[in-house]
Amino acid sequence: MEYRKLGNSELQLSAITYGAFAIGGNMWGGNEKQDSIAGIHAALDHGITSIDTAPFYGFGRSEELIGEAIRGKDRSKIQLLTKFGLVWDGSNNGKGEYFFDAPADGKNIPVYKYTSKANIIKELEESLKRLGTDYVDLLQLHWPDATTPIAETMEALNTLIRQGKIRAAGVSNYDQGQMQEAAKTIQLASNQVSYSMLNREIEKDIVPYSIGNNIGIIAYSPLERGLLTGKYFKDAALKADDHRNGYFGQFPADKVMAFLESITPLAEGKKASLAQLVLRWTTLQPGITVVLAGARNATQAVENVAAMDLQLTTEEIGFINGELEKVYSRQAV
Repeated sequence: MEYRKLGNSELQLSAITYGAFAIGGNMWGGNEKQDSIAGIHAALDHGITSIDTAPFYGFGRSEELIGEAIRGKDRSKIQLLTKFGLVWDGSNNGKGEYFFDAPADGKNIPVYKYTSKANIIKELEESLKRLGTDYVDLLQLHWPDATTPIAETMEALNTLIRQGKIRAAGVSNYDQGQMQEAAKTIQLASNQVSYSMLNREIEKDIVPYSIGNNIGIIAYSPLERGLLTGKYFKDAALKADDHRNGYFGQFPADKVMAFLESITPLAEGKKASLAQLVLRWTTLQPGITVVLAGARNATQAVENVAAMDLQLTTEEIGFINGELEKVYSRQAV
């Protein structure tokens, strides 16, 4: 495994970081507790040291599973990354910005973006309890909240750093303008943004700005939630409550399938899966610090780690990029 410094912070994260959205269960067709914990253990045992989660993932379930999985392990060797700012329990009392209705247990729960100082402090304390720790390595704003001044949010993060409750502060889904506004109040360690072979919009402005200002980029959805593994063009099926039933529809299926077929011989020649080839390509892109990869079980976690063993030449990367041009780039949603 390769370890990379996150922006201007002192954090050293594993280039492949465990993404814990799916193990929350909600919106992903459920999860199996023991498989999820085994996946986290396998990731840690094979060199992944960083785990990214959020209170919203499974409405606290993801953080709880992580807390259980790391209990008794050396906390100083694990970097916990979590977030704040998505409220689903009504504790915002109608404040904030309505986001969407999240399906859960056969009903829809309204979710709000809310990043006030009081809410940040409240959410962090809840996260610390679920994770079973007294500090978080990186606390990230989950989604921008138009109802709360950026300065208020960033001042709260500065306070938490001074208190020792978080080691570094980051954002997620911020555009360049929002990053520049935040920089007036805080020195951001990172921006977590959607980035994949099919979604390279951040290369236009966020990547150059981040490189120029020593801000790390955490790439999420590098496999486009499994689409780039190729298995959903074969026999894999999605459960009815899996959000990917609608998510995959935004991509041109025929072009994506043709692209995956074109790079399959390259993956096979390296005795690698398509997922491993895609992950490794993503880690090699300019400005990308770490790449999130989810795992529902130990086998998937070990496969993700092995992606870093792949060596790609300049010519091979050029070939992949050329094939990608036959698909298209899309704006992140």
